Amino acid sequence: MPGLSTMSDEREVWQMFRSRDEYAEPFRIKVVEMLRETTREERETLIKEAGYNAFSLPSDAVYIDLLSDSGTSAMSDRQWAGLMLGDEAYAGSRNYFNLKGSVKDIMGFDFVAPAHQGRGAEHVLMSALVKEGDRVLGNMHFDTTEGHILLRGAEPVNCLAEQGYKVGEETLFKGDFDLRRLEDEIQKDPRKVPFVLITVTCNNNGGQPVSMKNIREVSKIARKYGIPVFFDAARFAENCWFIKHLEPGYSGKTIPEIAREMFSYGDGCTMSAKKDALVNIGGLLAFRDEAMYRKALEWQIPFEGFATYGGLAGRDMEAMARGLREVIDEAYLEERIGQVRYLGDLLLRAGIPIVRPTGGHGVYIDAAAMLPHLPRKEFPAQALVVELYIEGGIRGVELGGCAFGRVDPETGEDIWPALELVRLAVPRRVYTDRHMAQVAKALSRVKGRASSVRGLRITYQAPVLRHFTAKFERV
Repeated sequence: MPGLSTMSDEREVWQMFRSRDEYAEPFRIKVVEMLRETTREERETLIKEAGYNAFSLPSDAVYIDLLSDSGTSAMSDRQWAGLMLGDEAYAGSRNYFNLKGSVKDIMGFDFVAPAHQGRGAEHVLMSALVKEGDRVLGNMHFDTTEGHILLRGAEPVNCLAEQGYKVGEETLFKGDFDLRRLEDEIQKDPRKVPFVLITVTCNNNGGQPVSMKNIREVSKIARKYGIPVFFDAARFAENCWFIKHLEPGYSGKTIPEIAREMFSYGDGCTMSAKKDALVNIGGLLAFRDEAMYRKALEWQIPFEGFATYGGLAGRDMEAMARGLREVIDEAYLEERIGQVRYLGDLLLRAGIPIVRPTGGHGVYIDAAAMLPHLPRKEFPAQALVVELYIEGGIRGVELGGCAFGRVDPETGEDIWPALELVRLAVPRRVYTDRHMAQVAKALSRVKGRASSVRGLRITYQAPVLRHFTAKFERV
C-alpha cells in the first residue's frame, strides 16, 4: 500500500483497501443484541412526537443507529474481563495507574487526569487555560469544543485549509490546517491565543485525517510564538492509520510508532475515550508539563472528581487502559476504516452525494446537494435525518445549519456554516456489512423522492449546542 501525496484518479484512494471479500473481520461474535423493526407509520408518529429531532427518539425505536460513534463500541472480552478487576478505592486506584501506563506508552504524556467523558476533559482544559476575550485556533472545532469555548466568553476560530471544504474532491488529508491563515490569526494578538487545538481526525468535515507534515508545521508555528499545542485525540488511531497508508515515508512504520511521533508535536491532549479507546464511557486529559497538569487539577477535582478517578469507576478506567492498546492494532483498524469506506462506496454507487474520500469513523452526506430545493433556513440536513429515519428506521445526525449555525447578536442575521452535512457515524465492532447495505438501500429510496422532502423550522432552541434539544415543525 504505497504512500500517496496527491490524488489523480478516484481509484487510487481505494487502493489502500483490500476488497471486503478478501478478508474477514479480525474478531468473532460472542454476544448478540436483538433489534426491533418498526413500521413506517410508527416511525412517522415517533419522529413527530420527538419534535423532528432524532436525539429525542427512544433507542429501541431505532433499527440501525448511526447517530454517533461515541460510547457505542462493542467492547472486547479482554475489556469486559477488565471490569472485574476494578479497584474502587477513592484515591490511588490501580486501574488509574494502568490507564496512565497506556497513555505514557502510546502518547508519551506523563501526566493524566481522567474525566467522565471528552466534554468533561474539554471543560477542565478550557476552564484552566481559556479566559474571556481569548481566541482558540483549530483546524475545525467540533460542536462541544466550540460550545465550551463560547461558554468561556472566547472565540473559536477555524483554520481549516480550503481543500477541507470541497465536499466532492478526492483530496488527501482534508483535515489539514491552512498554515498561512493560522499564523495570520496568531499575529492578530498572540497573547489572546491560549493554545492551538489539532482535531484528529477532523470530525466536522467527514472524519478527515491530518497529515504528519501539517501537524509538524502547526507545532513549529505555535512554538515560534510560545503557544502550546493540544490534540483532540478522540480518533487518534484512525488518523495514524491514514498517515501510515497515505503519507510518504510512513508505510514502514507501525501504528504505535506513528502515534508517538504525532503526539510528540503537542503539549497534551483531550480525549473522549468513547471513540478510540473503545469504551462506553470515559475520557481523559494528558499533559507533558507538570505545572499545566497541576493547574488543570484545580478544575478537575471540583468538577470531575479526585485526580485518580475523575468521575469514573476503577472498572471503567481499566476498560479504557485496555481499549487504548487494542485500538492501535492494524488488523482492527483496517476492518474498522474499511467498513466505513464500504458504506461510502455503496452510497456513491447509488448516486448519493457524500464527502469524499470517506474518513475514519463515518460517511457524511452532502444534504445541500441531495435536497437542493430546500434553502438553508429550512435545515436540509435535519430534514434528511428525518426522512432517513422514516424510510428505514436509521438514525443519523445533522451537522449543518442547526448544529453549527447561530444568530449574529448584533445584526440578528443567521450565520450559516460552510457545510450542510448528515453524518452516518459507524459504531466500532457493532454492525455487519449487511447492515451497511440496508442503510444504502434506505438512502437510495429517499433519493428517489428527494424533491418531495419538506423543510423544517425551529420551534425551540437552547442558546448553546441547540441541535441536541431543538424542536422543529415541518414547513
